[in-house]
Amino acid sequence: MEVCMSEQAVNAVLIIDKPAGMTSHDVINRVRRILGQRSVGHLGTLDPAATGVLPLVLGDFTRLAQFYLQAEKEYEGIIRLGFATDTYDADGESLGTDEERQASVGAAREVQEDQVREAASRFLGAIEQLPPAYSAKKVAGVPAYKLARRQQEVKLSPVQVTVHEFDLKLLPDARVAFRSRVSSGTYIRALAHDLGQALGCGAHLESLRRSSHGEFTLGDAHTLEELAAAVESAPGNVAPLFLHPRKLLPQIPSITANEEQIAMIRHGRAVNLPDMSKSAHIKVFADQTELIAIAARVAGTLFQPKIVFAVAAGSQILV
Repeated sequence: MEVCMSEQAVNAVLIIDKPAGMTSHDVINRVRRILGQRSVGHLGTLDPAATGVLPLVLGDFTRLAQFYLQAEKEYEGIIRLGFATDTYDADGESLGTDEERQASVGAAREVQEDQVREAASRFLGAIEQLPPAYSAKKVAGVPAYKLARRQQEVKLSPVQVTVHEFDLKLLPDARVAFRSRVSSGTYIRALAHDLGQALGCGAHLESLRRSSHGEFTLGDAHTLEELAAAVESAPGNVAPLFLHPRKLLPQIPSITANEEQIAMIRHGRAVNLPDMSKSAHIKVFADQTELIAIAARVAGTLFQPKIVFAVAAGSQILV
């Protein structure tokens, strides 16, 4: 039985360590029930089989999503050599005939560490990546995975992505442990599949864990069980699980406004905010914890509020 917080709105960021077997939307629904909050969104999905950092935004903080569209991600996991699958991961059906799969398994056993590293180097930097047919990419307005499930032809175009790091270590059982840092929009499943193609033995993603998303890391993450236990103990105990607003968007400088400036910002009016940087945006706080706006530079120290956050319970409990 889940004990829920009240329906009073909360502006907050909550990092969940997503368990395997749940979709990102499943996690959102669970958090909505636990916290009694209707407005809950995510900053980037994870496949059902994947685990790790899933940043959730609550209340008016859902409007922060626009600032995370290009956030880099870091992953770790296991790639299994020997056969490819139609979904590029362990949930799919293996491809090829029995004879072809036997040959691929045999070829995988012969792969050496230097071959793995050489193949991985081909995927570093800016590359053209063909998304998996089983993905949410749209084809004439229809998600590709729906067409693939109907065994209809899926024609997707390559997308340019950037692989900043792709470190691999060959394991004894024709598996490869990896760690990767990539740009937004990169499919790790496709990297695993393409690595198998480069090695000539086929491969698929066996397991995946996201260790960071932008500034959010596993050190910030909490399990759904921890969240539910905190609410059951006392609703006020949830506050420490939320990420401190001062940690959000570290690339954007922060300033604490005075009462006159706060009043102007609340009404969407441009205001002079002393700022030592040349940043295009600035985070405006009413105190140490209440983020009230993100403003865009107009000229000099004159800033126009781009997003003004509604006052919510979160401004009182994020301490």
